[in-house]
Amino acid sequence: QVTGGSIANVVCSMFLPSPKNGGKILVDFDIALLSQPSILLGVSIGVICNVVFPEWLITILFAIFLAWCTFKTFKSGIYYWKIESEEGERRKGNYEEIEGPLLKKEEKGIIGIPWMKMGVLVMIWLSFFFLYLLRGNRYGQGIIHLEVCGLVYWIISSVQFPLAIIFTSWILYNNRKNKQNLPSKKQEIASEIKNNGGSRMLIFPLMAFLAGILGGVFGIGGGMLISPLLIQVGITPEVTAATCSFMVFFSSTMSAVQYILLGMDHVNTAIIFAIICLIASLIGLVVVQRAIEHHGRASLIVFSVGIVMALSTILITSFGAVDVWRDYTSGKYMGFKPPC
Repeated sequence: QVTGGSIANVVCSMFLPSPKNGGKILVDFDIALLSQPSILLGVSIGVICNVVFPEWLITILFAIFLAWCTFKTFKSGIYYWKIESEEGERRKGNYEEIEGPLLKKEEKGIIGIPWMKMGVLVMIWLSFFFLYLLRGNRYGQGIIHLEVCGLVYWIISSVQFPLAIIFTSWILYNNRKNKQNLPSKKQEIASEIKNNGGSRMLIFPLMAFLAGILGGVFGIGGGMLISPLLIQVGITPEVTAATCSFMVFFSSTMSAVQYILLGMDHVNTAIIFAIICLIASLIGLVVVQRAIEHHGRASLIVFSVGIVMALSTILITSFGAVDVWRDYTSGKYMGFKPPC
């Protein structure tokens, strides 16, 4: 489902540039490039935790996680709403002329997709995907025959750690070598990160790593966690939404591949839900975009995400609690399970 929704968001963000953003693509490829290795590593760990953890623990963690993200998202939405209201009052009072959206407008630049960075992202995805094919699924089916949960199996799995570190270090080195601000020149936080040393640059990989773990455990894309954090460090709502959707596309497809390799049931049902989510996401994108253009408030993105998370917290927690109670009354085993 997450994969289907992310496809719709990526298509709109990549091929329908925002006129309010100077006609440029809203996706911040620097953030995506810096975060992708860590989020894919986190997804791998999260998928294993999903197999090991009992359902009651996953339900509790999911409820806490969504409740926290909902609170942070609404708090950020109120903050941006106040900023937009102040900017609107200034425009009415003719204190300063502001054209376009109420939030700070980006400088015009070259319209297009940075294919070099896109190629690096695909290379990172393929590197992790090759490891999953080499390792195989829980039945020992892969490119080569391996003993399930044997020594070689775990050695191949552990290669993801140095792989993520190497990719992240290489990306950081290239950005420093090219004297580029991280994660983007367009954001005010970039200069602060540069002035406070290289350790501040690690906030995005660490953020992505945590989001990947939670995304793998809960079976979601991880964008719900990254979104409020990016907004907290100063990334605008439009760029946050587009960039998170772009990263979620890579992480969710990786999660889907791993679940299939681990022997997930009801694959056809999952595909149907993914198609439904794709269509629903397209409709939602059109509605939200028109609302932003009409009211001139990008904070509507933040509030819409917060509403979805609030509803998800109530519904998913309720259904999860019912399933846990059913397992308890039926005497089903509710402890931790082996990873294989």
